[in-house]
Amino acid sequence: DFGHLAGRMSESAEPWDLAGEYRRELATASHVLDMGTGGGEFLLTLTGDLPADTVATEGWPPNVEVARRALAPHGIEVVEYGAPDEDVDALPMPFSDGRFDLVLNRHESFSPTELARVIVPGGRFVTQQVGGDEAHELAYWLGEHHEMPHVNPARFRSDVEESGFMVLDAAEHVGAYTFRDVAALLAYLR
Repeated sequence: DFGHLAGRMSESAEPWDLAGEYRRELATASHVLDMGTGGGEFLLTLTGDLPADTVATEGWPPNVEVARRALAPHGIEVVEYGAPDEDVDALPMPFSDGRFDLVLNRHESFSPTELARVIVPGGRFVTQQVGGDEAHELAYWLGEHHEMPHVNPARFRSDVEESGFMVLDAAEHVGAYTFRDVAALLAYLR
């Protein structure tokens, strides 16, 4: 949660409405998975649109309990799971074949093969990813240049299509972060 940076850090807006995209897909969904829910903050903005069978995953241990506390009152189970960035196929998803008709994913690593397994035929996957060169200037300036060039829209598209998905829409946006003070930058990096 970057709420403590409100007014001190901002980022340029994407040219799409992710919440609107999610709501359009949720209108016809019965079994939903939200991958990488964080503390559940974004998913909570959609509670009026979620079906009764909604499950979330979170892979960062400090966020698992935060998400469980936030989402349990809404009947949303949080399962600890996260695909390792360096090998997304190393850990199978803890769900049965064909479990979901819609998978939402906001900035979470994913295995296209595992998605194809847990999504019913004709199901949908809606994701917004952060590119592998996010904030690369900061990393370069600080001597920690760990870009992941394979994390890009062309690669994602190719990988999901190879797993049997049909890509209906894809777009790329290169934005910018603005920090109002050095302390905000340091808090973000931490």
